Amino acid sequence: MSLVHNMNVLHLLDHSLPLHSGYSFRSRNLLEAQQRMGLCPVALTSPRHNREANEALRPFEDIENIRYYRSPSIHGGIPGPAADLNLMRILSKRCRQVCRTAQAQLIHAHSPILNCMPAFPVGKSLGIPVVYEIRAFWEDAGVDQGTYRENSLKYRAVRALETWACRRASQVMVICNGLKQDLESRGIDSNKITIIGNGIDIAGFQPCEPDAVLRKEYDLYNKKVIAFMGSFYHYEGLNLLVDAFKTIAMRRSDTVLLLIGGGAEDEKLKAQVRSLNLEGKVQFPGRIPHERIPAIYALSDILAFPRYSMRLTELVTPLKPLEAMAMAKPLVASNIGGHRELVRDGKTGLLFEPGSKESLAKALELLLDNPELGKTLGQQGRDWVSRERTWDKVTAPYPQVYEKALRTIKKVTS
Repeated sequence: MSLVHNMNVLHLLDHSLPLHSGYSFRSRNLLEAQQRMGLCPVALTSPRHNREANEALRPFEDIENIRYYRSPSIHGGIPGPAADLNLMRILSKRCRQVCRTAQAQLIHAHSPILNCMPAFPVGKSLGIPVVYEIRAFWEDAGVDQGTYRENSLKYRAVRALETWACRRASQVMVICNGLKQDLESRGIDSNKITIIGNGIDIAGFQPCEPDAVLRKEYDLYNKKVIAFMGSFYHYEGLNLLVDAFKTIAMRRSDTVLLLIGGGAEDEKLKAQVRSLNLEGKVQFPGRIPHERIPAIYALSDILAFPRYSMRLTELVTPLKPLEAMAMAKPLVASNIGGHRELVRDGKTGLLFEPGSKESLAKALELLLDNPELGKTLGQQGRDWVSRERTWDKVTAPYPQVYEKALRTIKKVTS
């Protein structure tokens, strides 16, 4: 029997369900996959979850057969390093309590680094290993959000802290090869790093009837629908998509662009649509309940993922292209590192030159003019994710990672 069968694992998370985000859904799927493989996972969220949830504090919640412990909220205080230190102090104290309550035998911290740092003193005092899983580098996310500039003093400090944490953790996991290669360039032993990629619940993304509510609301009958679903961050390249769609709309009266979601770029995008006289051609349905997402994919003819090339997007793979492929939908994506790990150009999707509205428009028009090509790409994409990207497939390395971590602790204590 495996060393880790029935092992109690405590996952430290930034936030979780019932909040809806890519982070929350990935966490839920990882924990459910671990249950199926015979592990006993529970989770603890940081005080940041309480701020986002805006609800009364409870010691824990049971959601979909997973127990989520909660940390105390942070009241008042000033933002910046002092607030981060306070958050880590609170999380470390709560982590120690939950480790004892749940009889944790291993702590699995998930990025950002604010979740990993508090775990180290707890793991050391209790004699249990700490592993660290990185979904994106915190310093790169800060650059896109305008928190600080790349290679600024704070950027270098956060990067150095991330590197230090990876050296100290018993094992390190990343969601894609781009992050793995970056850590290797910093001197982290490649044998210590394991890829746990994004996956798909194939059963939850089956071909289905198109969303009738959205179709009626925006009069999408007999229309060709190009869609984007996700958060409206600058790096997603949605302003480029609107510019490219202007070219298409001038030539084809039967096309509609749906920008589904919301975020920091919302008002800028709506102003851009007005300035290009695209009202009625570009629609903003807002955020859609998670249970309706498959039907939204079914309503769409082409999915567009026009991310700009920057350090964050070159290193990190997104989840949404996998969803589109699972729904057997053709997709167009910028030719950047994060997309190349998922999309085989001309086989499971089309890649276009990053930042080029002409190249994007050309790729979209190729699919609009060749529905059979789109059907072929969509089916080949679904075949690929069904083979390679189910949650059980991508999480299969966890037991081996945990066994390595346990052996590391035994060597240190012996």
